[in-house]
Amino acid sequence: MKNRIKSEYISWILLLGIIVLFLEFSFFNRGLIFSLLVDVGMIYFGRKWKDRSLGKILFWLGIILLIISIFSMITIKFFLLAILIHFFIQFIQAKKKTEHIKPVIKEPSIKLEKETVIKKKPLFSNHLFGQQKTPDHVYEWNDVNIQTGIGDTIIDLSYTVLPKGETVIFIRNFIGNVQVLVPYDIEISVNHSVIAGSTEVFENQESKIINQAIQVQTPLYDQAEQRIKIFTSIFVGDLEVKRV
Repeated sequence: MKNRIKSEYISWILLLGIIVLFLEFSFFNRGLIFSLLVDVGMIYFGRKWKDRSLGKILFWLGIILLIISIFSMITIKFFLLAILIHFFIQFIQAKKKTEHIKPVIKEPSIKLEKETVIKKKPLFSNHLFGQQKTPDHVYEWNDVNIQTGIGDTIIDLSYTVLPKGETVIFIRNFIGNVQVLVPYDIEISVNHSVIAGSTEVFENQESKIINQAIQVQTPLYDQAEQRIKIFTSIFVGDLEVKRV
């Protein structure tokens, strides 16, 4: 019951946040969308021209302006206020919480054994800044599921042995590029979502993509014994999948 009330409470907060966001874009701050697009464009072209001084200036200036634009939004202030009120209510309830007398229940004589699980070390971890790359030597494969802030991710599958069946790569990135190097005998499926960037899956290229979702796969994917499913979600950046 408590979990249901908490879920409904969160749903109402999200619904009100969406309404506030709509009102902000429609009436109170119509230039915000243009400002956000300009900031994202500066970051995108700054990464494209990162070898030049102008590109570095555009990139960091775009990040600073984007952060300022986001935190100046009425919607963000609404969510911060909602979080503050939530913690205040939790604090008051904790103070008023009374001691409950619980009945003592005798444990059954039959003890169930705990189920054993194996903890594995992931290839990558969630990073806010910096590049991540698979080793340049033979390594043991584990499925990838990470979230990153600003930086590139490079996965080279030529140095590992993939298991039979479906291998999963799941990457959510704010700003940065994702590159996946795939052996020639492996079939792939790509499910990619991006706000601003470009994609290159083998010989198929799409540049200057704005707010699109792309799904492609190789012809023999469904019948293959070994196959890779790639999920990527990038705010600003490029995706490259190529054979090695």
